Amino acid sequence: MLRSKTLRFMMLIVIMTFTLGAYAQLSPIQYFRPYDQSGLNVFETSKIDTVVFEGLKLRIGANFTQQYQSLKHTNSENVVGEVNKNELYDLSPGFNLAMANLNLDVQLADGVRVSLVSYMSTRHHNEFWVKGGYFQIDKVGFLNNEFMNNLWKNLSLKIGHMEVNYGDTHFRRSDAGNALYNPFVENNIMDAFATEIGGELNWQKSGFLAMVGITDGEVQGSVTKGEDRSPSIYGKLGYDNQITEAARVRLTGSVYTTKSSISNTIYSGDRAGSRYYMVMEGPTATAAANFTSGRINPGFKDNVTSFMINPFIKIKNVELFGTYEVSKGKSQVENGEIQSTDPAQPYLAKQEDRQFNQFAVDGLYRFANDKLYVGAKYNVVEGDLVIGSSTTQPNISQGVRENVKVERTAFAAGWFVTPNILMKAEYVTQKYLDFPTADLRSNGQFEGFVIEGIIGF
Repeated sequence: MLRSKTLRFMMLIVIMTFTLGAYAQLSPIQYFRPYDQSGLNVFETSKIDTVVFEGLKLRIGANFTQQYQSLKHTNSENVVGEVNKNELYDLSPGFNLAMANLNLDVQLADGVRVSLVSYMSTRHHNEFWVKGGYFQIDKVGFLNNEFMNNLWKNLSLKIGHMEVNYGDTHFRRSDAGNALYNPFVENNIMDAFATEIGGELNWQKSGFLAMVGITDGEVQGSVTKGEDRSPSIYGKLGYDNQITEAARVRLTGSVYTTKSSISNTIYSGDRAGSRYYMVMEGPTATAAANFTSGRINPGFKDNVTSFMINPFIKIKNVELFGTYEVSKGKSQVENGEIQSTDPAQPYLAKQEDRQFNQFAVDGLYRFANDKLYVGAKYNVVEGDLVIGSSTTQPNISQGVRENVKVERTAFAAGWFVTPNILMKAEYVTQKYLDFPTADLRSNGQFEGFVIEGIIGF
């Protein structure tokens, strides 16, 4: 099986190599975020028309990432009899699984393009896996209507199975092989990222921006149990402007809400996985099954309402990016939607929403014509986490709510060898506070360094 996957992967590389050679002279794609260094600090694609339409164009690109990790972790023992119930995974230095993305971008018409991203290899899915794809319409000349043409000068429409544009952190996160936009190794502790089926309408003018979106509220489509599913509705307001030649300021506020869902994944939608392999995991953990090591998932699978504020300031070579986030919600079992089939078990009443707060700030200094950078990041998450819940019949349990806190400090440095090649290293310390003694993360801590090499084109 592994050999078959390896052969398919090698065949893809060969095909891409020949195809890239055939299309190397093609014009760039319109309204497009590049996968190399020129894509840094790009959020929504600009409405500035800089590419002349010359007909149908196909662009094939890819991202590759390889890591070396040297992390160690500790926690509090929980000895029952002669057995430590809080035994941790036997963690040692080594190379992590290489991750790769395949990017297909097609210019279909003037101002109309398609993006399709597939994971060729990730921590969670080591088989070929489609992330998603969408249409983006920045011009509507195909309608042959002058009024619509003028209206659309400030509008963009995205439709498909796509990355939800909630907050600005998803523009700077690592996504499997695509880790070039992220100056650090890992994403936020509470990682807001999901792909859902729907549409987004964006408006931009004179630095001001607004967006409204609606999706099916889940990572997959479904045609059953409609009474238990509601759409996700989200939006964003902001300002992003190059105030002077040396100074850029951006500030956005976002909201995302779902009233009811079978399995909402706004904080668990990453199908690639954490960059910190096996930290704070048990001795029988596997890289694929325990793919969110180091992160906190609040578990708002049924209903969730989240707000995020993101300031970004760039003055000459200095960059500051921040996140303030408040999220409320709960799971189906907390809502009383799942009851035990055993009549002897007590009835589970609907509980109040839980809340999580997240704060993150990072600072970077870029130098040597932006080829080198150094940076530091602080990230903290605090909230009521459910410990010990169960949805296995007949032992249904709402668990116990514990107010916990997780803190991370990271220092990073990077070198753009070329615009397509980035080498970066990070030293990280992460602490787990107020977790109960019976939890594996009780008084937990991990620290050490990770070195990462990235190619993007």
